[in-house]
Amino acid sequence: MKRRDFLKKAGAGSAVAAGTLAAPAIVKARTEIVMVSTWPRDFPGLGTAAQRLAKNLSDATDGRLHVEYFAANERVKAFDSFDEVASGNAQCYHTADYYWKGKHPGWAYFTSVPFGLTYTEINAWIRFGGGQELWDELGAEFGLKCMPGGNTGVQMGGWFRKEINSADDLKGLKMRIPGLGGDVMAKLGASPVSLPGGQIYENLMSGAIDATEWVGPWNDGFMKFYEAAKYYYYPGMHEPGSMLSFGWNKSFWDSLSASDQLLITSVAALENDLMMSEYNYNNGVSLEKLINEQGVQLRAFNDDVYDSFGEAAAEVFEEVRAHSDLTNRVHESFEATRAAVGGWAKIADVAYLAQRNRVLGL
Repeated sequence: MKRRDFLKKAGAGSAVAAGTLAAPAIVKARTEIVMVSTWPRDFPGLGTAAQRLAKNLSDATDGRLHVEYFAANERVKAFDSFDEVASGNAQCYHTADYYWKGKHPGWAYFTSVPFGLTYTEINAWIRFGGGQELWDELGAEFGLKCMPGGNTGVQMGGWFRKEINSADDLKGLKMRIPGLGGDVMAKLGASPVSLPGGQIYENLMSGAIDATEWVGPWNDGFMKFYEAAKYYYYPGMHEPGSMLSFGWNKSFWDSLSASDQLLITSVAALENDLMMSEYNYNNGVSLEKLINEQGVQLRAFNDDVYDSFGEAAAEVFEEVRAHSDLTNRVHESFEATRAAVGGWAKIADVAYLAQRNRVLGL
């Protein structure tokens, strides 16, 4: 054999061997994950964000972590999502954790509470102010591990059939409003009702409820609440930065590798950013349409009404803090962040926006 031919054959053999060695020795098995939520399928913002989160997690792992997503009522009813995941029947959920305040009032703080934290403030609390550690402690009591998975920002005060000029105008109103915000309304003589999103419109149209809050112009316009109520009030004291929860069965979570846990947390953090950006843009566009095309009458709660909200909220917080040591510690941690970050926002974001809007006439 000529030396040149020998070298060619030897080189080819080496390439085959190298290719064989470079191939993965072990193909990792696909992990099936069932995800439930409290949102209707394809519902703008809330529903589509949950679906995007499920898809992104599957895509980020090339399907190795395969997420099968179920919207509200497709596998379990909306408010059964908690028990479905805590029991291990499903591995994760996407929801607003304040829906579970009946199980423990501490859950409310990890969505939003009256006079609470904005999007930037709650992110600061969760990530650097001790909020995640407290959330983990609360979740562990129920077999859950939760993390931020979206935010809807400052919400509107709600839709009313009549003008609200004083706290007395709230007495006797049947209003769909969950969380501690509902407790505040109860202190003022209203009757709070907790309904999943898919049931609000029919109850408002039928007169079963007199008023409702939901999210903001984008979602509210999609739901056509303006067909039943024309007075649209702002700002909502009850949900200034509603954080959505990507919650996991803790036993399943603990069984995952550290790298998969980091990957899941990173995909959730991406959705936390995407969702807020999407809401900010669409709320601005949608509000103009509600006013100009649907004849909605935008109203601001006056100072007297807002003061009554504050007084009622103080009573609610005292009752909540008395529930348990954990709830009290959650509240104290939340308060510390509100004072520190809110104080900075006052001379940063708030002051800047006031001057910018004044100069530009916005």
